Amino acid sequence: MRHLLSTLLLIAAVSLSAQQFSSEVFHEGFMVTVDRDTIKGDLKYDLDANLLTVIYKGKTKSFSSHKVFYFEIFDSILNNYRQFYSIPYTVNIDYKIPVFFELVYEGKLSLMARERIVSQSVNSSSAYWGGGNTTRLVIEYSFYFLDSKGKITYYTGKKKDLLAFMIKKQSDVKKFIKDNKLDTNEMADLVRITAFYNSI
Repeated sequence: MRHLLSTLLLIAAVSLSAQQFSSEVFHEGFMVTVDRDTIKGDLKYDLDANLLTVIYKGKTKSFSSHKVFYFEIFDSILNNYRQFYSIPYTVNIDYKIPVFFELVYEGKLSLMARERIVSQSVNSSSAYWGGGNTTRLVIEYSFYFLDSKGKITYYTGKKKDLLAFMIKKQSDVKKFIKDNKLDTNEMADLVRITAFYNSI
């Protein structure tokens, strides 16, 4: 039994170490430059550095968010299409730079996201080995709302802040969240909430 448990733990450790994230691999897609040139190829994105690497006709080129207007990939890990825009965003009080945002839902009020890979501590306990903490890598999302005037606002993940974005229809949205038992910090639920807000 002890040998079986250690084997299972080893397999789990290997599978975690072998885990790949979308930002670590190339995906089929295309990009549109700020000069409106379209380049098709294999794309790899780095949201932390706001950098896009493209393999095109056997050559590898890197583009900063200053040079990219838009890119789209078919994510080979998540098995779906994803769209990203380079949009000026205030990083200091009065300083804007182009930043890559993923468009999650488009409407009068659009939902956008940025992702990063972080270490997460996990409590583990075993009758054989005792308790302890292990770490694993996970994707953490930051969410942003883009209004019809082009203003981008960071979303804290708190329900009261979400309702503040949707102040004109707050009571309807609040009821929708409650009736459907939605989590205001989960992407799929945020999409549903944003879609509902745009529909009323």
